Amino acid sequence: QVQLVESGGGLVQTGGSLRLSCAASVNILSLVAMAWYRQAPGKQREWMATIPSRGFTNYAGSVKGRFTISRDNANNTMYLQMNSLKPEDTAVYYCKGDGYGLDYWGQGTQVTVSS
Repeated sequence: QVQLVESGGGLVQTGGSLRLSCAASVNILSLVAMAWYRQAPGKQREWMATIPSRGFTNYAGSVKGRFTISRDNANNTMYLQMNSLKPEDTAVYYCKGDGYGLDYWGQGTQVTVSS
């Protein structure tokens, strides 16, 4: 069973930065890809970015140029560096692992951007 634990959320002012972490209980190279999603109150969960075990990263248009997804294979951890944060970035952020047809989710970490 794959366990994912997010951390790094918090309260930040508009224009500020945060770095989220997602620690995995398995070798993340065993996963096809990892990704970040977020869910704002009253809205559906939306995809933010994906980093495959091989290949290129992809970003949603709303965060491209502001957010950077990365991974540390040696420590089985994925990151999301978030810069130039806006109030509309306020949400619970989740990491997901794609295990060859099985999806694994973390419990989420709250990010709040004050105006």
